[in-house]
Amino acid sequence: MSQSSPAAGGEHGVPGGESGRRTAAAEREVADLCRDLIRIDTSNYGQNEGPGERAAAEYVAEQLSEVGLEPQIFESRPGRASTVARIEGEDPSRPALLIHGHTDVVPANAEDWTHHPFSGEIVDGCVWGRGAVDMKDMDAMTLAVVRERMRSGRKPPRDVVLAFLADEEAGGVYGARHLVDNHPGLFEGVTEAIGEVGGFSLTVDEDLRLYLVETAQKGMHWMRLTVDGTAGHGSMTNEDNAITELCEAVARLGRHKWPVRMTKTVERFLDELSDALGVELDPDNLDATIAKLGSVAKLVGAALQNTASPTQLGAGYKVNVIPGQATAHVDGRFLPGYEDEFLAELDRLLGPRVRREDVHADRALETGFDGALAEAMRSSLRAEDPAARTIPYMLAAGTDAKSFHDLGIRCFGFAPLKLPPELDFAGMFHGVDERVPVDALQFGVRVLDRFLDAS
Repeated sequence: MSQSSPAAGGEHGVPGGESGRRTAAAEREVADLCRDLIRIDTSNYGQNEGPGERAAAEYVAEQLSEVGLEPQIFESRPGRASTVARIEGEDPSRPALLIHGHTDVVPANAEDWTHHPFSGEIVDGCVWGRGAVDMKDMDAMTLAVVRERMRSGRKPPRDVVLAFLADEEAGGVYGARHLVDNHPGLFEGVTEAIGEVGGFSLTVDEDLRLYLVETAQKGMHWMRLTVDGTAGHGSMTNEDNAITELCEAVARLGRHKWPVRMTKTVERFLDELSDALGVELDPDNLDATIAKLGSVAKLVGAALQNTASPTQLGAGYKVNVIPGQATAHVDGRFLPGYEDEFLAELDRLLGPRVRREDVHADRALETGFDGALAEAMRSSLRAEDPAARTIPYMLAAGTDAKSFHDLGIRCFGFAPLKLPPELDFAGMFHGVDERVPVDALQFGVRVLDRFLDAS
């Protein structure tokens, strides 16, 4: 069992220098904060099932109260709790910044893991467990930075709102959406936000690491498909079998090759990627260029097209009874600006016999990578990693940013991590053996501290 030590202090302007001295205490405690959060089982099974986030919300509130903040816990349903606090900045008249993270996680089967998913063990320099990258790592980094700044009396330049949220893994209904709809005053004055799935590194070579900042995300249609047929005895011929009809429709959908669509974010990402890799893009073979990204290709590749993935099937109650109805669930994601095209193609593929209804739907988001906040991300990363090059990308999934967008908040994915090239970072999300390097957490602490000063 091993744990990396905090970065040593150095000269101003070099990685781990002035920032390392300022954040030494935060770097020492960030791994413990992360493992404490992982040890609180906040598995979200959807449909309001699971242990909930109340214990995690109370833990976060305790950590913030200890350093003089006044956090509030908001419980949308029994056990479904979020924690919010506001830090007064040097100039409260300036627009405020939101830092948001979620405390719920997807479920994990312990038998599949090398180390128990809720043990928070530190092995081989990594914190292991469900939520290590999605996203109790960012929660821990935020807590560590805030606690250190509050202890030392270093105010941020402007007000900062902290939100540790419930239910993101099931669409945010009991977390971000509840707060936006029922307590919008918590975010008064907030114009910009940072959250998950951005700011992580992709090593090109020793002299160049790309840090992908999320500036766009696909919209979603989680849907239920239903086909009604004629019930009957399983031994009989039945030309109106609901299962057959539904399976044929689901197979058409699952095998469909959606056309490539170039959004502004993806076009800029590919241009920057082409320049960084020193290769010319072939518009007719973008998959070959994306493949050069290794494991991160899974995160990026789906941003080139709409997608619809069948995820569940259900029908029948007895082997010798043909059911009168069959259902399926599909995870549909559409690119910004292409929702109408997506739905029309979906209905064409499914055919007239299939009824489609949304289980959960949400918008697509897209903003530019420009302005003072983008520059703060660039400068804070380069100060800690001179090989950093920051580029925008589109997340194929969605985050709580969708809810905060309704308040006019411009949202980015920025949870900075400097990762070893061999780590399958994309595979950590909802995967087995999820883990985050301790030194990546400490790097993130230093970057976030610089970012707050620069923003």
